[in-house]
Amino acid sequence: MASTLTKPAPPSAAPAAVRRRTRVLALPEARWALAALVLFLLGLPPALLGAPAWVWGTLFAATYVTGGWEPAWEGLKALRNKALDVDLLMVVAALGAAAIGQVLDGALLIVIFATSGALEAVATARTADSVRGLLDLAPTTATRLLPDGTEESVATGGLVIGDVVVIRPGERVGADGRVLAGASEVDQATITGEPLPVVKETGDEVFAGTLNGTGALKVEVARDASDSVIARIVRMVEEASETKAPTQLFIEKVERRYSLGMVAATPAVFLIPLAFGADPTSSLLRAMTFMIVASPCAVVLATMPPLLSALANAGRHGVLVKSAVVMERLGQIDAVALDKTGTLTEGTPRVTTVRALTGHDGGEDGRDGGEHGRDGGEGGCDRGEHGGERRREEGEEECGRAGDVYGPGGDGRGPDEDRVLALAAAAEHPSEHPLARAVVLAAHARGHRLAPAEEFCSTPGVGVTALVDGDTVEVGAPARLLNGTGDAYSVRAATVSAELEADGHTAVLVKANGVPAGVLGIADRLRPDASVTVAALTRLTGTAPTLLTGDNPRAAARLAAEVGITDVRAGLLPQDKVAVVREQEGAGRRVLVIGDGVNDAPALAAAHTGIAMGRAGSDLALENADAVIVRDELATVPAVVALSRRARALVVQNLVVAGVFITGLVLWDLVGTLPLPLGVLGHEGSTVLVGLNGLRLLREAAWRRAAVAAAG
Repeated sequence: MASTLTKPAPPSAAPAAVRRRTRVLALPEARWALAALVLFLLGLPPALLGAPAWVWGTLFAATYVTGGWEPAWEGLKALRNKALDVDLLMVVAALGAAAIGQVLDGALLIVIFATSGALEAVATARTADSVRGLLDLAPTTATRLLPDGTEESVATGGLVIGDVVVIRPGERVGADGRVLAGASEVDQATITGEPLPVVKETGDEVFAGTLNGTGALKVEVARDASDSVIARIVRMVEEASETKAPTQLFIEKVERRYSLGMVAATPAVFLIPLAFGADPTSSLLRAMTFMIVASPCAVVLATMPPLLSALANAGRHGVLVKSAVVMERLGQIDAVALDKTGTLTEGTPRVTTVRALTGHDGGEDGRDGGEHGRDGGEGGCDRGEHGGERRREEGEEECGRAGDVYGPGGDGRGPDEDRVLALAAAAEHPSEHPLARAVVLAAHARGHRLAPAEEFCSTPGVGVTALVDGDTVEVGAPARLLNGTGDAYSVRAATVSAELEADGHTAVLVKANGVPAGVLGIADRLRPDASVTVAALTRLTGTAPTLLTGDNPRAAARLAAEVGITDVRAGLLPQDKVAVVREQEGAGRRVLVIGDGVNDAPALAAAHTGIAMGRAGSDLALENADAVIVRDELATVPAVVALSRRARALVVQNLVVAGVFITGLVLWDLVGTLPLPLGVLGHEGSTVLVGLNGLRLLREAAWRRAAVAAAG
């Protein structure tokens, strides 16, 4: 029976996490960017159709103001601190374009830049939302047990170390602590990532925010709310996000220095010839031409089209890469750390093995059928203490046969696997336990129709008992159901269970009328593409990935052996995963972390690059990851890494082309006389050329080549 510690009270439903999601238009950056975009779109048709300049000019001027005032202000503040910010440079470039008549081009630049800033603000806000929302996993109130045995409801923030709280079935644990009394199964996947609930008994540790099962627990608070594991995860994510080195495209680092040089050189190109008596008009024309041909437009486009094309191509194939910076960084990784549950595996326990227990000679064990009332002489069904004729859901069952599922038969045959599974599923059908759902699902997959279960009873940490067609069926933990009995079938059941557990499975014993009938092996199933992905990542990085998991070492070792991973770190809490990432990055590695759960979020935030599994990934993991595998196709990870490396190669090609054009045009302007239209043509021509070269990565063939390159 389920444990009951105090007078039962109606179980309170686990509080649903409140979504604290910032609305996009609540952000000023988003509002200004939207206004700039609308104004630009209103002004574009009149400008293209030759309407009077005052019509479209007014709209474009408003675009400059709405989209450019904020980055200009930020840039001026940076300039006051003796730093030339890229925000200010982009606004100056847009104003420069307007000054030489390229009003539409400048307005477009403002819109693109404002939109980029808005997207960055949204991403930052959503990350903050998810971090704050994590705190909603822990309940706001708890039931505190007073010394006189009465109970009171208190805020969890008011609990102090030493308080005793009652956790009833279905409630979330309100504080980190240790179990004083009771037994239950607690789902702590949010903390450890373990796929199955963990049995908690006296002396075991429980964590705030985890979900209690069917038993009741008395828990002594061991940590303040501010020091709970959930609170520490929040702090780790925030700290990792703050301390992670600021990232920017490589070309942006070069552009800052280049732009400083260009800003300083343009007045010099105008003033130096004047000092030697040159005509002011020709000097001004030369300086304007220099500003145009030396501007870094082609250099900027050398980088963005390849990265954005790769980003769009990856998106079409189910990988959401959050920015061009991330796409660039993906190609730099040289080490990989993988979560187990929900990443390498499907995250759902499934029946992988059904072992029917083999019978023994009837004479040796005295099992000639008489013990169980199974004479069966003329087809009669006198079943001793159970008596009566038994009918199954499928129809009338023949009795008196040896080796049926209710006990060992006289001829030495054991129960068949299908019958073991059908009995277990019938008994487990009323249960909500993940293992029970796995058993029922397996039975349905084999086409079994389940008999109704009566007198169902669930005992936390032990299993379930039910009456199925008049026979008592027990399903649960072998160690609890065998009770140290030494008969041949119990010994065989213990041996089979030990073999399955040694192989990383969860063993579930099935007993019928007190006699072991079979053992089920349940495990989290490996993703079909897991082995291929691990092999591809090993080829790309030169080293095999590391497995990081909160699961037990045996299950982790079994799965790692299947996919070819040798570096296994098991039994890890979130802070332990971060420590492993820090350790590898301290050794000079650029680590890619792939995970899906709340417990993976700190490591995803701390890593050089983080990728989350999208289908079942937690909000916190999705928001803190740099990329998301939307369709949960693990094999797309090495493909997108290879695509990133191809994009980086195209960036280098484009930089060479842009550099040759800029150098040639600048030398022509300084040494000779470069006509302004020809300078504009050369500048724009190089810009278009590198842009088109980068767009090659939009083609489907680019993804196929990346996938082939990743596969080796």
